[in-house]
Parts: sequence; structure tokens; C-alpha cells
Amino acid sequence: MFKDSKKASGYAFTLLAVFIFAIQDSFSKYLGERYSPIFITMIRYWVFAAFVILLASRRPGGIRAVVATKRPVLQVARGMLLVAEIAMFVYGLAHTGLAITQAIFQASPLIVTVLSIPFLGEHVGWRRWLAVLAGLFGVLLIINPMGSQFSIFLLLPLTCSFMFATYSVATRAVSRHDPAVTSLFYTAVGGAVAISLLGPFYWSPIAPPDWLVVGALGLCGAVSHYCLIRAYDTLQASDVQPLTYLQLVVGAVIAVLFFNETLSWNMLLGAAIVVSAGLFTMWREPRAHSKNNPASRSGMMP
Repeated sequence: MFKDSKKASGYAFTLLAVFIFAIQDSFSKYLGERYSPIFITMIRYWVFAAFVILLASRRPGGIRAVVATKRPVLQVARGMLLVAEIAMFVYGLAHTGLAITQAIFQASPLIVTVLSIPFLGEHVGWRRWLAVLAGLFGVLLIINPMGSQFSIFLLLPLTCSFMFATYSVATRAVSRHDPAVTSLFYTAVGGAVAISLLGPFYWSPIAPPDWLVVGALGLCGAVSHYCLIRAYDTLQASDVQPLTYLQLVVGAVIAVLFFNETLSWNMLLGAAIVVSAGLFTMWREPRAHSKNNPASRSGMMP
């Protein structure tokens, strides 16, 4: 009973995180249309870094223990890559629709599958390769490069999905050496330092009504990450990741209601294909790993 209640709590935190992430993207789009994306990303990262520093200070050994890493170069590179990806994503949101940007970005897990071969030495079977190809076809359907509504800005979320996939693969690599809280620290603080070297050059006065949105953006960033951390405390990644696709649904509703966006048939069909392919790769990955590592199925250490 206690175990079931903890798992239910984990799912609740996951759904809350997904809902808040979708709202966070809508705030980013609103602000990105009015201010420099680099400036908005800097403010967002300041709040994120403050939250992570507070979290790290409460860990055993404090910040000194959390900052210790066996892969400092890769950790710093991860942080810089993610902050660059977020700034580009905000820029993309400002020039494309919220729904279509999120739909294209969902190709990230498929790209992770491909990048895990050369960088992590993982084996990808023919079933997952077919899923990757189907997902990329779905992305092409969303972008519709031959259609009259095609915009070069639609390549921005696709670029972001490649950047985030690279960040995810790097995160998997450092997870073999460092605990998750260390990776989170370098993501937040390293990213905040990097963007702060550039952000002040894009500083601009914020209109009084927009300060509320800026504050809400920062609050969403801290609360969403807290909810995700709590979710991973009780659930496995295989339980959490499929639910993150619900962000597409929430984002689409927000896009239609608050940004007057229209959901075209090719975007809906393409998004469905991308999500289906991503879910299949998530479902197939642990089974493929178990097949390639018989000892893991018997509970024995390799």
C-alpha cells in the first residue's frame, strides 16, 4: 500500500512537471517576442541556478561535495550546450508557433538513439532503426518543406532537438562517473555563468506588466525541476519519459487558446508519428539491453 502511494505520488509530480513545462514554454514565447531570447534565458537561468545551489547546500557535504566531478570538461560542456539550446529554442518560439515547435522538438529521443551508437557504444536493432526513420518522416511531415507555409525558422526547433539529444547523450556519459545532483549543478550553475557573460549585452528595460510574466517564468523553472526530481525519487526513467509527451497536448491547448494558432493536419499526423516512434524506442530499449546482456535478466552482475 505504501509503495503504491509513493508511486502514485511520483506520477502526480511527473504530470505536474509536464504541465508546468508547457506553461513555461508559453511564457518563453510571450517574452521572446518582446525581448532578446538571450536576455530572457539569462534571467531564467539565474533563478534555476539559485534553486540548484540551495538544493546542493542541503545535501550531505554541501556544495563542495556536489561540485566534485570526475569529468569536469564534459560537465561544463553539457551546461554550455544546454543553455545555448534553450536560448535558440526561445528564439524559435518567438518566430514559429508554440505547438509546432514542441512537436518538432519531440524528435530528440530518436536522435539520442542514433547518437548513442558512436558515443556510448550501444547497439540499436533494426526495429528501433525503423522507428527512428518513421520519426524522421514525421518531422518532415510537420515541417512540410514543399508546402506554402514552410518557414526557415522551423529548422530552429529541429536544430534544438539535435543539441538537446547531444546534451542527453553527454548526460548519460557523465552519469557513469558522477551522481545526478552533480550533473544538475553543472547544468544550472555552469549554464548561468556562461549566459551571464553574454546576456548583459542584450539587457533591455522590462515593461512593468511583463515583470509578472518574468517572475512566473522563473518560478515555473524552479517548481518544474523540483517536481521532476521528486518524480525520479520514486519512479524509473521508463515510467517518467512516456508521460512527458503529454506536454505536446497541454502546449497545443495553450497555443490554440492563447496564441490563436491553428493545428494543421500535417502537424497533427506528423506529431502522432514522432510520438509513436519515440514511445516505441523507449519501450524497446530496455528489452534490447536485456537481450544483449543475458546476465541482467537473471539478476546476476556482469
